Amino acid sequence: MTRLLQPSEPPPLEAVNPDGKSDFVLVCEHAGRQIPRALGDLGLPESELLRHIAWDVGARDISLGLSRLLDAPLFMQIYSRLVCDCNRRPDVATFIPEMSETTFIPGNIGLTREDRERREKEIFWPFHDHVASVLDARRRAGRKTLLITIHTFTPVFKGVARPWEIGVLFNRDRHFSHAVLDYLRSNTHYDVGENQPYSVGDETDYAIPVHGEARNLPCVEIEIRNDLTSGAAAGEWAMLIARAVTHAAALQPAS
Repeated sequence: MTRLLQPSEPPPLEAVNPDGKSDFVLVCEHAGRQIPRALGDLGLPESELLRHIAWDVGARDISLGLSRLLDAPLFMQIYSRLVCDCNRRPDVATFIPEMSETTFIPGNIGLTREDRERREKEIFWPFHDHVASVLDARRRAGRKTLLITIHTFTPVFKGVARPWEIGVLFNRDRHFSHAVLDYLRSNTHYDVGENQPYSVGDETDYAIPVHGEARNLPCVEIEIRNDLTSGAAAGEWAMLIARAVTHAAALQPAS
């Protein structure tokens, strides 16, 4: 099988503060918008590749700030979700989207099985295998771990305005995530969504169900509206999330 990534291209994983002493582990699956050179521009103009369809605008800066504040290891995926969505299982249709919102992705249409497997093998699995190895090593060492994933969302989706400014997403976790939600609603004036604008599920997500829930880790996905993340706002979001998750972690039952 011909390789997708050339030797001069970076691996999909960017690890920041991997030896951080925190109980928190941070994951940002949509931090970057790079496209392997072999795929060109996926048939899209640069203006499309700057949009949310290509990456979570603002999520990287928020994640970096949060990692610094918590002294937490952070694992970010640098390639565009249009290449493959690292928050989807490889066997679901949206793993390599042929359409994102209302935009067709010409470079994703008519892919062969080998094309799909190449993206999975060189981007998806190296990223998630590393995250899994870190979490498993922490468990063997007896280290407490709480998993947080950071995402952003658009203020308007397919013509429908979204009122929420921050969302707390969860599935099976009913303690840590709810404590984060309660903190944000009690201590801010933001419109805080509960499983809004998305919800977490086995079919629509990967990191929380597989890395968090399958290991019985306290886990939560945070979504911030991306029109509120530019400049100094990213640091302010990081500080707020740090306070919320630290408060919620203190309420966790002793293991």
